[in-house]
Amino acid sequence: MRTLIFAWMLVGLIVLFSASFAESLEESGTGLAIILKQVAYLWVGLNIFNVLVRLPLQVCLKFVPWFLFIVLALILATKTGLGVEVNGAKRWVGLGPILLQPSEFMKPCLVLQGANLFGNWPRFAWRTRLFWLGVFAVTLAGILLQPNLSTTALCGMGLWLIALSSGLPWGYLTSTALLGITTAVTSISLRDYQKARVTSFLNPFADQRGDGYQLVQSLYAIASGGVLGTGYGLSQQKLFYLPIQTTDFIFAVFAEEFGWIGCVAFLAFLGLFATIGLRIAMRCRHRVKRLIAMGAVIFLVGQSLLNIGVASGALPTTGLPLPFFSYGGSSCLASLVLAGLLVRVARESNEAEVITFKDAKASPA
Repeated sequence: MRTLIFAWMLVGLIVLFSASFAESLEESGTGLAIILKQVAYLWVGLNIFNVLVRLPLQVCLKFVPWFLFIVLALILATKTGLGVEVNGAKRWVGLGPILLQPSEFMKPCLVLQGANLFGNWPRFAWRTRLFWLGVFAVTLAGILLQPNLSTTALCGMGLWLIALSSGLPWGYLTSTALLGITTAVTSISLRDYQKARVTSFLNPFADQRGDGYQLVQSLYAIASGGVLGTGYGLSQQKLFYLPIQTTDFIFAVFAEEFGWIGCVAFLAFLGLFATIGLRIAMRCRHRVKRLIAMGAVIFLVGQSLLNIGVASGALPTTGLPLPFFSYGGSSCLASLVLAGLLVRVARESNEAEVITFKDAKASPA
């Protein structure tokens, strides 16, 4: 699993260097500005990753409620003077020159706390269950109000799938799914820009210079790649035609330069990653740890598929980054935390059970 994670990061850096070179050169006079920042984020993230793979999951589960409430406070703080507006949305908190996106850090918190809640569901009293379900609801509402419908939907679906994997009764799951769908439809109907994204997704070429511009340019990039691609570094759409080419639409640059073969290879890689990740989960006998592994796979692979779906026009345009490919410190750190949790589950599953001298003496020959 570590090999797959490092390979994912390496390919991501290679693709980001190509996608960001022109933008870096334009903004800072050097084509290395963005990629050097990403390398710095990865270095910090890898240090956290190394700590997590050596830290018992019981310790993580013990302290995650505190981290969750801290991140929740930061999410709510985006609606105050601490919030920094970018592209019309206040999703970031400014800490000096550093911008943090708290909703990204909420993803591993939800995986850990969701696995703990749903994995121990029969043991908890209804008061505890309702408390944490309320905390999850406030968290999703806080992200939705930034506004950030895509991350809200991802976190909501991630929690729902963890609950499904835990064997929760279908009555609870069905009612929660209906509530989530109703909330999403209400949000889209009340916000004109979200409604415009949905309508432009259905026919982006009807408004090529307006709401459909991003998707149209992304589709041009993917189509230009053909079977074999234009070649590394030779994307034309990244030269200020394709918006947000280093974050939300970086897959379009990848598809243009590496073509259909590169896209199929990357999808096969995601399939391999998901298969191994789920095998790790299924081999784990501990219920909560199994759900942690499933949650990590759901967020890493699921978010990747959603990003690809947006770039290819299969899904409405959203603001989800592609893990380990897209530029951004918060996304990079959150992805490495999720990867570290997955590796830790694999490590604890492979560790032999410790038998004390007293237990060995009591066992029959």
